Amino acid sequence: MQDNNLDLADSEFLLAAINQEMPFGKYAGCKLLQLPEPYLVWFYKKGFPEGKLGKQLALMYEVKLNGLEGMLKPLLR
Repeated sequence: MQDNNLDLADSEFLLAAINQEMPFGKYAGCKLLQLPEPYLVWFYKKGFPEGKLGKQLALMYEVKLNGLEGMLKPLLR
């Protein structure tokens, strides 16, 4: 049996991650979905930061790695 609350939470996390602005560095102010793939690969190799931002960056890495960015662009606010 599938837990609909978990699905809703996952959807909300994805939407929040897509629209989260990078808080620091060269791409500060850029939405995470719009970060260049090489930057996310660099984080993947170096290690994502701890906490929510790290989880969001890891998710965007997976999105880009699997070619899903175009499908998610309409969700940008």
